[in-house]
Amino acid sequence: MARILIVDDDAALRESLAEALADLGHVAELAAEGRVALARLAAGGIEAVLLDLRMPGMDGLEVLRLIAAMKAPPPVAVLTAVPTAANTIEAMRLGAVDHLAKPLGRADLAALLGRMLPAEFAPDAPVAPDGDGVVGSSAAMRQVQKSIGMLADGTATVLITGETGTGKEVVARAIHRHGKRAARPFVAVNCAAIPTELLESQLFGHARGAFTGAVADRVGSFREADGGTLFLDEIGDMGLPMQAKLLRVLQERVVTPVGGRAVAIDVRILAATHRDLAAAVAAGGFREDLFYRLGVVPVHLPALRERIADIVPLAEYFLALSGPKRLSAEAAARLLAHPWPGNVRELRNAMERAAALSRHPVIAAADLAFLQGSVAVSETDWLAGDLPTALARLEAAMIRRALVASGGNRAEAARRLGIHRQLLYQKLERHGPDVSDYRTESVGKPDAEPSE
Repeated sequence: MARILIVDDDAALRESLAEALADLGHVAELAAEGRVALARLAAGGIEAVLLDLRMPGMDGLEVLRLIAAMKAPPPVAVLTAVPTAANTIEAMRLGAVDHLAKPLGRADLAALLGRMLPAEFAPDAPVAPDGDGVVGSSAAMRQVQKSIGMLADGTATVLITGETGTGKEVVARAIHRHGKRAARPFVAVNCAAIPTELLESQLFGHARGAFTGAVADRVGSFREADGGTLFLDEIGDMGLPMQAKLLRVLQERVVTPVGGRAVAIDVRILAATHRDLAAAVAAGGFREDLFYRLGVVPVHLPALRERIADIVPLAEYFLALSGPKRLSAEAAARLLAHPWPGNVRELRNAMERAAALSRHPVIAAADLAFLQGSVAVSETDWLAGDLPTALARLEAAMIRRALVASGGNRAEAARRLGIHRQLLYQKLERHGPDVSDYRTESVGKPDAEPSE
């Protein structure tokens, strides 16, 4: 329940808005002119303001200017019977959340308050992030979370695979944070970002004078991580000569700095790659013995498009990191419609951008207009009608996306959706050609079993 201040010289409109606010579960306070409103705001306890533009004495823009100058001003929406370009621009410049024309319907009022009020006044306020970042309730992510728990206290080398941006380093950090080595260093090295000729020195260190420019001893990442965890990101980009040296370190647990003497180490190795290392081994680009040594315990992170159920929880998690903001139903639908080629990293960047460019506590679909390749889906389209109808729309969208992602292979699409193939056939019959006849250039064999 929020306390809303209505500032308007029209008594009938004040009472009408107050009644609507009460129906929505909020408390209305009334002010017939600007000075009374400012005095009430100075007393505190107001969560939002609905402000008329044209009033006798002090007009709405002047009241808005004085509210904006307060130490912690509440959000203000300007309501006017005569909206113009000039007063719209000026109201938004002065910090108004929105500028709307009278009269305001109850549904519009509810949507406006949803954008204005802090998250704690939402029916389902977002939970503060727990700091782990391994967010998701899909079957695939639940398995990843279970793996993290089982691996945390162990010493086995872990190979984390997945497309770029799926969160491989997040998983590596979670394994370290939940394990017995949590109090010791976590050192991350991106093998693809360091030139080959410098990678040996970066990992193993060097002695002073070992080569031109070595003016001092360097410890190296292995010894920096001693007692803790060394995360080798994008290990699939490491050259063959370095692979041989890394294999020796993994086997002997000893590093030899360039120009120095061998030093014993106590380091847990976690590695990650977006490449298909098995294919690289077959092509001669990656050592087979290193591949098996790294992949003692494999953990695979699915692409975000393969775990649609995690998109909205992840988005809310990233918004919570930026402050008390939440998603509208329209915005959530827009996120579900986007293909997310950049995976979780793209989603995080999108939420940071939306949070930075939105001045109200609720992210609307319009705040996500920068997303390319998504379909603009309105709240009416997704949520009109009863609950079964809305759920059927979501189910159809998920099936269509799974069919496209699997190239028309229905058995593979069923696997992605986590259902039996026969159940998928039943759903395709129910939804009709709008779902199953999706058009793709390479359909393949629709009923073939998915390859392992």
